[in-house]
Amino acid sequence: MSTVQMDMGGDVSEPGGGEQLSYERASARIEEIIRRLDSGEAGLRETLELVGEGRRLVEFCAGELEAVGRGLEELRLDELVARLERGGEEPGGPGGPGGGPASGSGGPAGGFGA
Repeated sequence: MSTVQMDMGGDVSEPGGGEQLSYERASARIEEIIRRLDSGEAGLRETLELVGEGRRLVEFCAGELEAVGRGLEELRLDELVARLERGGEEPGGPGGPGGGPASGSGGPAGGFGA
């Protein structure tokens, strides 16, 4: 049975090599743990160890997903800043599709004050 270890800083690694765990390997290990628990063959002590390991792996995966989400958010912000620096506007903004009167008159069809 392969287990993972978590150091005091919260970093998860595989025993032996001290190699950092990837999201993909952690999620695969979670699936292994679930299969073992579902089999009903694990004893009480093994169940406790598996649940603890699974919890650490789920926390690790959640942290990885949050980091990726923050990275995507930064990319979207960088893209928006670049667009603004070029003077471009978002679709649907003034002058864009659906962004105001097509005629450019700015007034109702009959015109007030004429």
